[in-house]
Amino acid sequence: MTDDAHSHPDLPVRHSYALSVERAGFGTALSLVLRTLPYAAVRFGILFAFSVVTIVWFVTAVGIGSWLGAKVHPFIGVGWMIMLLGTYGYLWWFVVRYVLYLVQAGHIAVLTELITKGRIENGSVGMFDYGRRVVTDRFGQVNLLFALHLLVRGVVGAFNRTLDWVSQLLPIPGLSSVVGIVNAIVRAATTYIDETIFSYNLARGDENPWRSSKDGIIYYCQNSMEILKTAAWVVVLDKVLTVLLWVVMLVPAGLLMFVLPVSLKPGGMILGFVVAALFASNVRQAFLKPVFLVMVMTKFHLAVRNQAINTEWDDRLSSVSAKFRDIKEKALAPPPLPAAR
Repeated sequence: MTDDAHSHPDLPVRHSYALSVERAGFGTALSLVLRTLPYAAVRFGILFAFSVVTIVWFVTAVGIGSWLGAKVHPFIGVGWMIMLLGTYGYLWWFVVRYVLYLVQAGHIAVLTELITKGRIENGSVGMFDYGRRVVTDRFGQVNLLFALHLLVRGVVGAFNRTLDWVSQLLPIPGLSSVVGIVNAIVRAATTYIDETIFSYNLARGDENPWRSSKDGIIYYCQNSMEILKTAAWVVVLDKVLTVLLWVVMLVPAGLLMFVLPVSLKPGGMILGFVVAALFASNVRQAFLKPVFLVMVMTKFHLAVRNQAINTEWDDRLSSVSAKFRDIKEKALAPPPLPAAR
């Protein structure tokens, strides 16, 4: 059974979990991610392997497709490329993305334990075992976890589209383009918010994950301005560091172009840019994003500490999001979970 001692669904303050952190800055986040570095390493390994497969798959699709187009018929070559690239897209969406989400869910479980308690149980449990057990025990079925994640993301996205305080921050005429950029940043921050609500779900420990997710969404709405300020800076920092990573990754690409024969340099240049972009993306996904996520997570946990919930947001969210109404219905009659193993 799950431990719901910190969940109080009938009280104004819906939770009573402790926090071991007092700041939501970059240094705090980096420290927590370094303590969970094995998770980041596993994620990087999966992404690295998939990048290698991506390069081989693309070269195979284009190379053989071009040969078939020249030797057999152009339609045959195009058909081959469409088939292989379409299969690649399917594998990414339904297999790799799914596996990466499971790894990420375990990582968030471990990070949440460190944020709330400062340690993983009594220190005798490995972080991979702990992450797997918490996610499995709390949700029972991975499909339920993934479905809840998609619903929460949809609700957060719908709410963010209704925000009007962004334009109020820049009331000067002629700055509509700047407001558009800020709105784009807010949309990009959505991914950190839904993962943060998942962390709240775990920290609260409610035996009904739909109910605690519903409350987590409302708590986010109550504190959206402060949380999104952090998230917006995170997105900007993300873009800057990603570009720097790509520039760093261009160094081996430059070495490749230096040693290639003159006849192969144009193709080598294109391949170098592609490889640099892929591996910069891998480093970002595996090591940078967890730091940014923890910055938003800690900001949320600190904001909602001892805070009463504003139930008026229930009606407001119900009016703008069918997905929120779906979560509410499931919170009242949640799907049964198998007993913890």
